[in-house]
Amino acid sequence: DRFEDMIALVALYRPGPMSNDWHNAYADRKNRRKPVDYPHPATEGVLSETYGLMIYQEQVMQIARDIAGYSMADADALRKAMGKKIPQIMAKERDKFVSGVVANGNGSQFGAELFASIEGFAGYGFNKSHSAAYGLLAYQTAYLKVHYPAEYMAALLTSVRRDKDKTAMYLNECRTMRIDVITPSVNSSESDFTVRDGRIVFGLSGVRNVGSGMVDRVIDARRSGGPFSDFQDFADRVDTQVLNKRVVGSLIKAGAFDQLDHPRQGLFLAFEGILDVTLGRRRQEEIGQFSLFGGDTGAPELDPVEIPDLEWDKKKLLSFEKEMLGLYVSDHPLFGLENVVRRQTNSTIAGLWDQQDGAEVTVAGIVSGITRRFTKGGEPMAFFTIEDLESSVEVLAFPKTMSASGALIQDDAILLVKGRLNNSGDDLKIRAFAISEPDLTLQPELRLTVPASVLKELATVEKLRDILTNHPGTAPVYIDMHADGDRQVLLLDDRYRVERTSSLVAEIRTLLGATAVA
Repeated sequence: DRFEDMIALVALYRPGPMSNDWHNAYADRKNRRKPVDYPHPATEGVLSETYGLMIYQEQVMQIARDIAGYSMADADALRKAMGKKIPQIMAKERDKFVSGVVANGNGSQFGAELFASIEGFAGYGFNKSHSAAYGLLAYQTAYLKVHYPAEYMAALLTSVRRDKDKTAMYLNECRTMRIDVITPSVNSSESDFTVRDGRIVFGLSGVRNVGSGMVDRVIDARRSGGPFSDFQDFADRVDTQVLNKRVVGSLIKAGAFDQLDHPRQGLFLAFEGILDVTLGRRRQEEIGQFSLFGGDTGAPELDPVEIPDLEWDKKKLLSFEKEMLGLYVSDHPLFGLENVVRRQTNSTIAGLWDQQDGAEVTVAGIVSGITRRFTKGGEPMAFFTIEDLESSVEVLAFPKTMSASGALIQDDAILLVKGRLNNSGDDLKIRAFAISEPDLTLQPELRLTVPASVLKELATVEKLRDILTNHPGTAPVYIDMHADGDRQVLLLDDRYRVERTSSLVAEIRTLLGATAVA
């Protein structure tokens, strides 16, 4: 309820203050759940704004100046000394501080007690001026995320477009926020992520094998002549340099022609023939082989190449999409299975950064980037990447693990990996000692039958939401609503999947009536 709280949050949510539970103490004191007390009565004037907690380095300096008569330069030297905690230096600073307190008319015991109280806090203090700047940025970005969510996330995705792990994490955040992110489009994309009708469109520059020069030529053709009506129109209008088969093939696999209503597989089978015909005709036109008055030029008429109505299966579609974009965009093999997987793991991959080096971890994800090797003794080993909805991590499988589970390590396989974490602070790796396939079996659905009038009451809807979220699982939830002979069935979002237990059924029947659950 005030900007000073934003400043305090930045300083409090750091390892030192959190290990001392100051972040909770600040909240409890601010909200009057616990009394405000001070490390020493003399510090009340300086620490009242932070409810008696000494969380800023500037507070240490101000106390030294006001009570011990320090100059600002000496106070800054004290701050640095307390941060380093070198005993010999601290002993000198203690004597100097106590002498200053005595010189200001107070007793030496008072000075020693005050120094001790400061010393306990000062090593964890954060620079308030930095915290204020960070707090302002946090407030501004939070405001944008709330009021302009699609635009904010598009800008955020653009800022990390070269970092596939962060891009994947923010794409998952978009899914959580119910913001659609669609594959690149020759009719909608710019170079970077943009917003069209509330949806985020992947930038063309993110497509593998498509350089910035090619992107500019596609956008120029679209701006000068309007959206492309179909693939033939695209081939007729873009600069011929764009009609490189490697470039166009990559655009097809990435989904860049989906808005033109061509199936990706059908277009991929036909595009080379279309380009051959089109490029031949355009070259003839460029060298003047056409009739001034529309008569016969003598050039043979070529039949148009048909695009077959064929489509790859979902697995192959997503595999090509991942190959061209570096990540899954239109869908994800794990999407909708989060609760299933979560029950069989002890961390998400992004959460591994918070785990200690050497921790035993179990994660799940999609396999890619497999490299197989042999040890000096001729035994097989493998390195591969495993990716969940938010991030990815490298896995090392040595001969013993390969002997037991090596056959499971295949591209695009969904696997559980249990192993020892190597967390250097800058890099993550898992040394696997068990690899298996997760149980992806979904529980039977939960179907609720209720009059529509019941769900018009906000309090009832909120209670139902709380009940469902308190019983996470894999069963999808349907609500069958009826009113005056009309009926409508809703499938709830995947985050409301449940574990169908007797206690869950009992709670729902208590809320919605005995007939709500069959």
